[in-house]
Amino acid sequence: MEAAVDDPLGAFVRDRVAGGEPDRVAGGEPDRVAGGEPDRVGLGWRGDLAAGIFAHLDRIDLVELIADDYFKADAKTLRPLQLLSSQVPLTLHGVAMGLAGSEPVDDARLLAMGRLIDALKPESWSEHLAFVRSGGFEIGHLAAPPRRESNVAAAIANIERATRVIAAAPRLENIATLVEPPGSPLSEPAWTGTILDGAGAPMLLDLHNLYANARNTGQSPEALLAAMPLARVQGVHLSGGHWIDEPAMSGRTAGQRLLDDHVHDVPEDVFGLLAVLAARVPQPLEVIIERDGAYPDFDVLLGQVDAARAALARGRAHRHPATLKAAA
Repeated sequence: MEAAVDDPLGAFVRDRVAGGEPDRVAGGEPDRVAGGEPDRVGLGWRGDLAAGIFAHLDRIDLVELIADDYFKADAKTLRPLQLLSSQVPLTLHGVAMGLAGSEPVDDARLLAMGRLIDALKPESWSEHLAFVRSGGFEIGHLAAPPRRESNVAAAIANIERATRVIAAAPRLENIATLVEPPGSPLSEPAWTGTILDGAGAPMLLDLHNLYANARNTGQSPEALLAAMPLARVQGVHLSGGHWIDEPAMSGRTAGQRLLDDHVHDVPEDVFGLLAVLAARVPQPLEVIIERDGAYPDFDVLLGQVDAARAALARGRAHRHPATLKAAA
């Protein structure tokens, strides 16, 4: 009993094992073949969108919940979300574990995620490949660490530890960055793929993040997409952003950078990338439209859900066996 008090994370894991086979969120091999499973499209849960989501569940395949917002929620607060989970597939999305940081992931955050998963029974959970703290300081931002071999092992260790506690690997999301992280000998696809392979984890591919990174670094978005570990993609995020002015710096003239802000509509180019992705991979995809503010009429968001379905259908209609074999 004393050990359980001193080690709450260990006690949590032992309790789940002692109770028999734990309730597991979806995990397993990330490169599973479709086998008749359909693509699904849904929305991110936000308080301002709650009424619209409940009223239009017939047009929404799944809902994504920001897990950190409910880590300290009481039973009364969770009750509507449990009702939601009983009516539509739910996925949880974490934003502050810092799995790609060099420091071990915080026990309290793992406990909170595990307990929320037990309460809401989602199909899957996800986090970012980012660092968010160092030396006890929270930076309040999802930052891209230098992409180098020396931090790959730390990220894999964090992901493996989270997987053991939750009983399923998180889907790992690529993040947006205005500039290439200094001291990065590895490309974003190589760094991401090495971590995913080492941890045996699936991917949550944020297509607007990818699009912004490509535009901000002078790359082709289609080429960057093709280089990503597409066989591991299970989930997809779609969002919008806006261009910001970049001041002149030493050796560089003034220009613009694309900021991923989640308060603008998904651009057509990003729907185009979704069609390309659907043409290149055989596995079913779960697509979430993210919106964090400046909410339009709910019909506009439903229109973007429909646009995502149309992009998936275009891509699936143009699949080629040789392309699928190469992607796998």
